[in-house]
Amino acid sequence: MLLVLVIREDGMISKDTMMRGYRYDKRQKYSGFYERYIKRIFDIGCSLAALICFGWLYIVIGVLVKIKIGSPIFFFQERPGRNEKIFKLCKFRTMTNERDKNGELLPDERRLTEFGRWLRKTSLDELPEVFNILKGDMSVVGPRPQLVRDMVFMTEKQRRRHLVRPGLSGLAQVNGRNSIGWEERLAWDLRYIQRITFVGDIKIILQTIVKAFVKQEGITEENMATSMDYGDWLLRQGKVTEKEYREKQAEGNRLIAGVR
Repeated sequence: MLLVLVIREDGMISKDTMMRGYRYDKRQKYSGFYERYIKRIFDIGCSLAALICFGWLYIVIGVLVKIKIGSPIFFFQERPGRNEKIFKLCKFRTMTNERDKNGELLPDERRLTEFGRWLRKTSLDELPEVFNILKGDMSVVGPRPQLVRDMVFMTEKQRRRHLVRPGLSGLAQVNGRNSIGWEERLAWDLRYIQRITFVGDIKIILQTIVKAFVKQEGITEENMATSMDYGDWLLRQGKVTEKEYREKQAEGNRLIAGVR
């Protein structure tokens, strides 16, 4: 009996594909043996190893955040995870909570401290995400968890990136990070989910270490304290109208309110 596996260009499996040993979810995503059985074990092992080897670093950075920025040490933010289930991402704080006379938070560039800027440049602010990995919200490698207000602006095809757990690093991060445009970034995410392998994940981890700690490539865009939101980018490019922008922003706010 001849069994044929047909994988489309976007990483989905055609409806007529039948093959023993592979699993299909409701969107018919191809999942190989590594992704199904090994990747989660690999994530847990890497996370525990990181805590054992670098527990001292967590303590040092936590103390420095407390001294230079203040309490709380950690920053939590809602992000869409696998199957778009929203979870709270944990990071070290990089900004103060300074507000104006009306009680509104000051712009990011005014609240981002020099120490916080260094944490972001070295990606050390993302170390607490290891707890998200242990919990099962994230993976070591996968599409980076974007903001909920970014997700609602994505097309149906782009939202397929949420068929897998988001990662601490991914293909987009080692192929330009925030120096590339949003659409190219999301395209790298879709490329990753087409074929997830152990060798591929190891390569991404090694490339991430080089870029974050050797080359020290930052996450921010030129002349900006933080990366531009996807919706803001679409609006600036004229790809959405003001009305569409407001409607999507409201949709994102409703999703966040629903989990708080």
